[in-house]
Amino acid sequence: MHRTLKISQELSYPLFDIAATRQIEAQAQADLLGHSLMQRAGLATARLALALAPHAQHVWVACGPGNNGGDGFETALQLRRLGKNVSLTWTELGKATDGSPHQQPSDARASRLRALAAGLMISPEPPATFDFAIDALLGIGGTLSADRPGTLLMTQWLNHMHGSGAPVLCIDLPTGLNADTGASLFKTSRLGARHTLSLLTLKPGLFTADGRDAAGQVWLDDLSVDPPSDIKPCAMLQGVNSEMNLTQQQRAHASHKGSFGDVAVLGGAHGMVGAALLAARAALHAGAGRVFVALLTEAADSVLWVDTSQPELMFRNPSALDLKQQVLVCGCGGGQAMQAHLPALLADATRAVLDADALNAIAADTTLQALLTTRQSHGYATVLTPHPLEAARLLQSSTHDVQSDRRRAAQQLADRFDCVVVLKGSGSVIATPGRIALINHSGNALLASPGTGDVLAGMIGAMLAAGLPARTAAARAVFIHGQLADRWADPCAKTSATSGTPEALTASALARCASA
Repeated sequence: MHRTLKISQELSYPLFDIAATRQIEAQAQADLLGHSLMQRAGLATARLALALAPHAQHVWVACGPGNNGGDGFETALQLRRLGKNVSLTWTELGKATDGSPHQQPSDARASRLRALAAGLMISPEPPATFDFAIDALLGIGGTLSADRPGTLLMTQWLNHMHGSGAPVLCIDLPTGLNADTGASLFKTSRLGARHTLSLLTLKPGLFTADGRDAAGQVWLDDLSVDPPSDIKPCAMLQGVNSEMNLTQQQRAHASHKGSFGDVAVLGGAHGMVGAALLAARAALHAGAGRVFVALLTEAADSVLWVDTSQPELMFRNPSALDLKQQVLVCGCGGGQAMQAHLPALLADATRAVLDADALNAIAADTTLQALLTTRQSHGYATVLTPHPLEAARLLQSSTHDVQSDRRRAAQQLADRFDCVVVLKGSGSVIATPGRIALINHSGNALLASPGTGDVLAGMIGAMLAAGLPARTAAARAVFIHGQLADRWADPCAKTSATSGTPEALTASALARCASA
């Protein structure tokens, strides 16, 4: 008996792209009786709908032209048997001359006829009101586009569905979402209660780019089909139980500050000193034994030799850093002053996290790019932490190109520069040469705040200083960074000691909690 699983941050999950999912589906159909998978899909969807909205009496099921629509017809049939009032719409109504649309998939046609035989009627218009809606318009095989017949009608239905205030359950994918990339051609600001039941496999697009907003809470029903051993996932959705060993490690009693490694933060040009301090504070709170700060500001009145709110930090001239022993976190607030330091840093730093203005300088200088590319051959560890615009500069492309396929962009950077890449954003992607990507499952829009990227860079630096491999350090820091924001989203999680009201998530507050 197959079962429906709620996808949570507690577990890690393999993700399969469209091509792999089609292979798994084809193998299952060859092994099972005809039409079995679609009937299982309809039953699984109806059961989840009943669990999500047990008191809903009027359910609207919107069916599209292909097999996703067939799943919708099966769902409508099962809901009717469970006593629900079902309104059924179909994009192809009225297009057929012989009672069936041209080239409708055979399984979808069989499910439609089963629904009609059970007494369901197909309406030309969606109901004015309903308690629950099911999106069965397009799955992995269809996309919304201006030249696609039916796109205007489907868009109208989607706007009606998501604008109603009723909960929405999407079968397999939200209509318009690319299963591989997470790019969506249907966007709405109405973020009501959304759920997606992914069938057979989990798709990477559900968890990055537009996917998290479009899909809402994701569920999985494998329809009692195990992927063949020769079909491999394209990525992993990392959770608490992942290879990153995300549980807190107990420190030996005989430890001292030198036991946990040194981090050196280089950045903070005039007017941007705060970025370097945020990275340094995060590194300290994330467990680094000692943290050194080398500022690039040349204004005499801006030079700091003590951070009064974090006096544990030690300030040094850039020339005094010991880059053979220290982990370098470089670029946070570095400005134009960063460029002159990078040749020596790339040549000497054995472990480095390159962020912000360090990445911008490298993107504009082919000599620096060559130095970056050769670091791995010297046995040096490097983590790049670009946001989409910085990634676009490094790839000489556009932000749109990066966001349209975040996994591909991250992997291109990792392969080109032979290092670990963290492409930040919704569903951050951690890419490494020769290994499948990780997609991060933690975090929320509270991280869209100035300085939170500097905090992440400092956290990665601390984990490199603790001796973790670059990929592990990056993935662990990214997950914990997002997990902190998820705790903040709970109104009771972070409160001000003076007022008792929830404390806003700022980068400085986040840095203080980097060990949580």
